[in-house]
Amino acid sequence: MIQREIRNTIEKALERQPAVAIIGPRQVGKTTLALDIASKRPSVYLDLESYADRSKLKDPILFFKQYEDSLVVLDEIHRMPELFQTLRGVIDHQRRQGKKNGCFLILGSASIDLLRQSGESLAGRIAYINMPPLHGLEVPFESLSCLWLRGGFPESFLAKTDDDSFLMRKDFIRTYLEREILQFGPRVPAETLERLWMMLAHSQGTMVNISQLASNLSIASKTLTTYIDLLCDLLLVRRLRPFYSNLGKRLVKTPKIYIRDSGVLHALLGIKDMASLLGHPIVGQSFEGFVIENILSILPTGVQASFYRTSAGAEIDLILEFPNKKIMAIEIKSGLNVNPRKGFYSAIEALQTSHNFIVYSGKDSYPIAKNIEAISLPLMMQKIIDQ
Repeated sequence: MIQREIRNTIEKALERQPAVAIIGPRQVGKTTLALDIASKRPSVYLDLESYADRSKLKDPILFFKQYEDSLVVLDEIHRMPELFQTLRGVIDHQRRQGKKNGCFLILGSASIDLLRQSGESLAGRIAYINMPPLHGLEVPFESLSCLWLRGGFPESFLAKTDDDSFLMRKDFIRTYLEREILQFGPRVPAETLERLWMMLAHSQGTMVNISQLASNLSIASKTLTTYIDLLCDLLLVRRLRPFYSNLGKRLVKTPKIYIRDSGVLHALLGIKDMASLLGHPIVGQSFEGFVIENILSILPTGVQASFYRTSAGAEIDLILEFPNKKIMAIEIKSGLNVNPRKGFYSAIEALQTSHNFIVYSGKDSYPIAKNIEAISLPLMMQKIIDQ
């Protein structure tokens, strides 16, 4: 079992809150981690996708009273969202009895219904923790290229062969298209959504023209936006907003769109091995998305992420704005060539940033110009954590 760095965050949250919700896409390892945490204390686990376990909650107040001295793990909570209202009363009752933390560990495969249902009923009683796939600080540097190719879902990353990993990810995509998405959103034709997912994969890291994409899918622009919203809520797709500041520059306003997991991206594009990836036209955008997702997975609270681009061509792949007003500019290169583009120099001059980095495929860190440092992905992530 790979030790997840987020475990410590979850255990600390259980020490201060009566309920903790772990949010993340299916197969990211939420259940495995939750069961391991639960095994260290009195606990009971309910899989709400199981009819037998759902039946145990016909009288949820009676059930929770029976296990009020245990940690109750509720997996796939979206199957019974009505439980949130019950949990509020149970938590308040247990607080009056002197038990103020570590009562419930709630697992959800998406943010939408979970946040909507709990927003009013569990305010002040629950901590939300986003659980990302495996990232660059959780695997050896020598395995980083494998993580890029296969993505961060544990079963895919740990598969015996690239072919096995590829087939797992294809099954993952099919499961979402035919089963998971139907649980969270309006009726979406699986074929249309698959075509959309494929088109977004081919447009990785670009500012998508919604009108043109909608026309290609023969649907309305408003409908397309709803579908993309759904993929974002399911934590499968990310919109990276553009940086905005009163610099007197003509900044672009359209967000970039990324398939969040690089392994899913490669499965959508039919890329099975590293040789195929390195020879594919998407290699640069794939590595860019991989680096961005890894960095955003460990971003401290309060740090804002965006990209910078002007109509004149000045560009920075990732801008991080810290609460202390420090701005970090990050350019991403998929190979060992760390020479930034002319537009990067123009951008950092306009922003007057003093913390500028080129994240590349190598292992070392070294200066390449005044206030510009070439750096590996793991070292970049650690530097951000240490801020």
